[in-house]
Amino acid sequence: MTSDSDARALGAFLKARRAQLTPGECGLAETDLARRVAGLRREEVAQLAAISVDYYTRLEQGRVRASVPVLTTLARALRLDDDQQRYLYELAGRSDARPRRRRPVQRLRPAMRRLLDQLTVTPALVLGKRLDILAWNPAAAALYTDFSALPADRRNYLRLVFTHPTVRQLHQDWAHDAREAVAALRLEAAADADDPELATLVGELSLQDPDFRTWWAEHRVSSASYGTKHYRHHLVGDLTLDCDTWAGSDGSGQRLMILTAEPGTPSHDALRILTSWPAGHPDADRSQDLTR
Repeated sequence: MTSDSDARALGAFLKARRAQLTPGECGLAETDLARRVAGLRREEVAQLAAISVDYYTRLEQGRVRASVPVLTTLARALRLDDDQQRYLYELAGRSDARPRRRRPVQRLRPAMRRLLDQLTVTPALVLGKRLDILAWNPAAAALYTDFSALPADRRNYLRLVFTHPTVRQLHQDWAHDAREAVAALRLEAAADADDPELATLVGELSLQDPDFRTWWAEHRVSSASYGTKHYRHHLVGDLTLDCDTWAGSDGSGQRLMILTAEPGTPSHDALRILTSWPAGHPDADRSQDLTR
């Protein structure tokens, strides 16, 4: 059985998704009637999903629980991709059915520590739940910031992207990178919507940043594990880096994020200069780990 908060979140997601679609995209005939809302009307979604308008309205209002067949037709009607379908089914009620248990302390896996120790010229981070930064190597500290100077409870990738001036200014296309990070957290949130630390993070960023409020309300989700980052570092200039993230297979949720540059490129040369500084340099730092 789903909680009331899950039902409301499901309704908000359905409403946000239909606002992103047009009748033409869904094979419906366009009309000359003026639209009072963006995207599809409730009646059009109900038509596409072969359910009654009243039932769909109550779904958006969080007053009924959706069955699996209805979720299947809604996913098709709203043209949801794999990540969005996973999010839809999570919100439809799986989290509250799990036994309540104390959340374990996040501890860095020894294998992740060994990998970090071997990556000497490649910036690398270990991300935990909620995109918490559990560990980093000197190259990552040289690229981003001195993580060891931050309080342990502030070492969160998304929080830094939105609130840390140096990290925020590092991103040439900040809006794109920040929105992708929000989408990654949105997907994670569906699996543990009652996490109090997640609620604190979302509440804090919602109060501080209007862009975060807007993007969080979109219910956009993403499980992308690779991409390209365009940075402008205050010491070595522009950097174009490939960003790859590998998830551990032990169920801990820990992910290794690595940033590399194509050999022979100016970015590769700049990255080598940046990571060649000794550990005592003000923009470099020893590899650290966070236990909480």
